[in-house]
Amino acid sequence: MSLRGGDPAEIGGYPLEARLGSGGMGTVFLARTSSGRPVAIKLIHQQFAGDDEFRIRFRQEVAAARRVSGAFTAAVVDAAPEAEQPWMATTYIEGDTLAQHIAAKGPLDGAELRRLAIGLAEALRDIHRVGVVHRDLKPSNVVLSPEGPRVIDFGISRAVDQQTLTMTGRVIGTPPFMSPEQLQAPRGVGPGSDVFSLGTLLVYSATGRGPFDADSPYMTAYQVVHEEPSLGAVPAALRAVVESCLDKEPERRPSADALLVLLRDLPADLGGTDADGGGAGCTRDVITQHHFSTATPAPTAPPAASAAPGPEQSAAPVGRRLRHRWRPALATAVAVAAIGGGVAALTAGDFQADGGGDKGHGVAAAGAALPEGFEAWRTTVRGGAEDIPDELRCVARGDALFCGGGGVVATRISAADGSRVWTVKSPGVPVQGMHLVGATADTVLGYRFAAQDDPQGPPREVVAVDADTGRELWSVPSGAQSQAVTGRSQDALVVGSTVVTVDASDSGFEARDAHSGEITWTTPFPAGKRCAPVPVGPQLLAMCATDAELDALEVRHPTLYSVDRASGTLGRPIAVDGPAVPMGVADGTLVLLQEHREGADLTGYDGVARVDPASRKVTYSRLARTYGGTPGMADGTLYVSGQTGLVTALDPATGRKKWSRQTSVEGASGPVAGSDALYFSSATGRVVALSPQDGTPLWTTDPQADGLTGEQGASPRVTVAGRAVIVAAAENTLFAFDAQKPPKSG
Repeated sequence: MSLRGGDPAEIGGYPLEARLGSGGMGTVFLARTSSGRPVAIKLIHQQFAGDDEFRIRFRQEVAAARRVSGAFTAAVVDAAPEAEQPWMATTYIEGDTLAQHIAAKGPLDGAELRRLAIGLAEALRDIHRVGVVHRDLKPSNVVLSPEGPRVIDFGISRAVDQQTLTMTGRVIGTPPFMSPEQLQAPRGVGPGSDVFSLGTLLVYSATGRGPFDADSPYMTAYQVVHEEPSLGAVPAALRAVVESCLDKEPERRPSADALLVLLRDLPADLGGTDADGGGAGCTRDVITQHHFSTATPAPTAPPAASAAPGPEQSAAPVGRRLRHRWRPALATAVAVAAIGGGVAALTAGDFQADGGGDKGHGVAAAGAALPEGFEAWRTTVRGGAEDIPDELRCVARGDALFCGGGGVVATRISAADGSRVWTVKSPGVPVQGMHLVGATADTVLGYRFAAQDDPQGPPREVVAVDADTGRELWSVPSGAQSQAVTGRSQDALVVGSTVVTVDASDSGFEARDAHSGEITWTTPFPAGKRCAPVPVGPQLLAMCATDAELDALEVRHPTLYSVDRASGTLGRPIAVDGPAVPMGVADGTLVLLQEHREGADLTGYDGVARVDPASRKVTYSRLARTYGGTPGMADGTLYVSGQTGLVTALDPATGRKKWSRQTSVEGASGPVAGSDALYFSSATGRVVALSPQDGTPLWTTDPQADGLTGEQGASPRVTVAGRAVIVAAAENTLFAFDAQKPPKSG
């Protein structure tokens, strides 16, 4: 592919010859060294240059790739991760990817299959010996060079001495080739995860299908975790080795060294695949690729549509790091299965970002009525980045529903029939998990991200929109440190009729009238610290961490300050034992869950801290055990939704368990309180209603969207408008039904 107008002539002194591919994260060019050797240069898009979390991830990619010898990978030739526009040069490996080869020529067999298996095992041994875990071994990351297979793309790898950056609410990888532990607790995966992925690659190479292929990514992920692999078409000589790689328990899988011995002992000719292998020559490289494809999106339901939705088919990683932007496929279908999550609207009196309370969503009181003219409905709201679907989050204001997320700054929808009044779109690549900021009586606030061809504009802005007309009122650049400080992406929040933001330089707060945008006060952060706003009922707190802890990606000693809502003046500091995540308010105190970590890895929550802003007193309670999953809070009770559907209710005053209930909604976020019910929902749109008293299941719906349930730490997806339950699901899907007439399950 030839160079395009606007492409640089050289990078880092390397003259460019051609484009090899381009995507949401960057562009890959073919270049030459001074001696004429070809190299591949990955140039990061300009808009990521100011994203601290992205730079950290890119530095880790460079460091991980450099630690490996390069004998079985693409060796790093040069790199400038600190450059104004970061880049990395690696040896250029000529050849098709495994995905391309199988798509064009069908599965491998005999000696060719054996050589591939041994070559990949050698590559893993080389990678693991220097303490690196690749974490994204898949067909498009294996190049069939003349010298043998090479493993490329260390973009989500990690060294054991590096901080993991798996995003809250996101499992990064490609589900058909991910291990069970990577789908369930991605921040703790080790070398055994790569061995499992190698096993799936060998099945794919021998049959053209993955061992857990299914009709939807949700079912594929489910089968990876719970079902036995389909190995009938794998040559018998290889099957026993593959079975050992695909054991659900990492400790029972062979190491890369042991695997190499097993493969070398196989006969020189493994034999061909069975004739009835079911899919020979049919590649399923990225089963979720359609999730972020550039195909024309499905048409949106007509404005007045009222079709009833019908059935279609561990530890929460809330670490101290910033969410990176979506990165659509690079040159050879390098896909990222990003599993929905993020931030709901914040208003005074609630704290629902990434698993908080319910009030901002709209709570159905006893005997609540349906919006006038209500019928069950379903719709899809596309944003400015049409090829990057996301999840929305909504707040209800009377019969109006305001939603935002991804490429949608904000949209107004009728809660009665799902018809859209207006939509304001964002042109750029969105930050994962950034949804609606909030809404007042006359103003809606959301996030806008700069387009890739607008490097001069601010990467992220808070935008105010008139609630009636959708007309933009004002915008302001937004800072990006809140996720790193609190584990919750609340760079901006609404308090009464005021919106509080972190300024563009991450050096202080700015308060504005939500409608006019007029600044009412500004407050610098304490010296040497960066802060995030935290609502406590009608009060406002600042949660701060030192620059040193933020730079080390380890906030263990956060400090809270009361913030005067009239002047912005900070009160005296309140020290809190961390790491801890703000969850909500109970009896006038701020409730935080204390994280349990093993090294840098978050494994769950083992304690509760309660902060009384008036007395500045902090009290602590230990939990009976470490609870893993997605935390949330509603009506003064803490909840943790486990990856496999177990919901546990905890008393924030004592830390004692109130009740625990197994549900069929895996990877759910919540809770949201309705009329005598708590709602939990997954990215697929599957909803369960539980009794707040004892967790008794009241009803469960079937999935309504093609999403995955491996995400952790996602914000509540349900919004309640009177008796109407509105659910946000994957791919910008929204659907609504009567809480007394939920869609039938089964």
